[in-house]
Amino acid sequence: MSRPETMTAIEVSRPGAPEVLTPARRPVPEAGPGELLIEVAAAGVNRPDVLQRLGKYNPPPGVTDIPGLEVAGRVAALGPEVTGWSVGDPVCALLAGGGYAEYCTVPAMQCLPVPEGLSMIEAASLPETHFTVWSNVFERGGLQPGESLLVHGGTSGIGTTAIQMAKALGARVFATAKGADKCRACRDLGADRAIDYTEEDFAAVVKEETGGTGVDVVLDIVGGDYVSRSLDCLAVEGRYVVIGFVRGATASVNLFPVMIKRLRITGSTLRARPASYKKAVADQLRARVWPLVSAGTIRPVVHQTFPLAEAAGAHALMESNRHVGKIVLTVR
Repeated sequence: MSRPETMTAIEVSRPGAPEVLTPARRPVPEAGPGELLIEVAAAGVNRPDVLQRLGKYNPPPGVTDIPGLEVAGRVAALGPEVTGWSVGDPVCALLAGGGYAEYCTVPAMQCLPVPEGLSMIEAASLPETHFTVWSNVFERGGLQPGESLLVHGGTSGIGTTAIQMAKALGARVFATAKGADKCRACRDLGADRAIDYTEEDFAAVVKEETGGTGVDVVLDIVGGDYVSRSLDCLAVEGRYVVIGFVRGATASVNLFPVMIKRLRITGSTLRARPASYKKAVADQLRARVWPLVSAGTIRPVVHQTFPLAEAAGAHALMESNRHVGKIVLTVR
């Protein structure tokens, strides 16, 4: 597959508002050992991209400064030692950076086939949230069929994924969201109870709906004052999993319920984890989740697309919190 020497990519010209995202010409990267070069068709936009733009979440050492943590496209070249892929294959991938560009490289073990029936735009919306939800809800949180999950931020990319994946794999699902429309969207995705946090106390609702028992797992992207109330509505042996802090990274917490109910508090980030770990997650997704996506049981939720050159507009929409699901950049 022939390719140019240079490509369009989005740079963070300096930390700041969305307008600091500017198109630039960069060399097309070369696939190293164990890597694929992907001709990018679409790239997902995620909260960590916003943090990187603000100068608050720098790429791991050795990773490109081009933002973007997930893409879909076609394999343009194979690096040495790569097996199982061919040039031209449709692929979606989890990246540590580099997705906002016409080409990117990524370890082959972090790549998955585009699920049957999905467009490149839909496929580009999958990797970051699916890797994150699987590793946090099902691995760290240990959610099992028949258990219950509370998802904060139910209409975020993470939230729409967590609701569908947990429901499809046999859990009862609660979700918090702002306003009637977003609560309706959560229910449409499978949430058994959507809680409008502007009108209801989510901890009280969960306790009432579970007969005072509480939920088994809480997935929290909010942090701040949500932490204490989330712990309060966990069941005995419950697991609180924090992966974001929209309302602040610090919290005052009463540890007594942690001891009395034998709770576990955990969390993680994904970007800096080794490729071997991401491969293990990819293997689980391919076996357990990708068939559900291909069957339509779990479906991508894409709110809006923007051309690559309009990445600033995509970030402005994300920061407005008006969207439901994912925002995607179209590259070609």
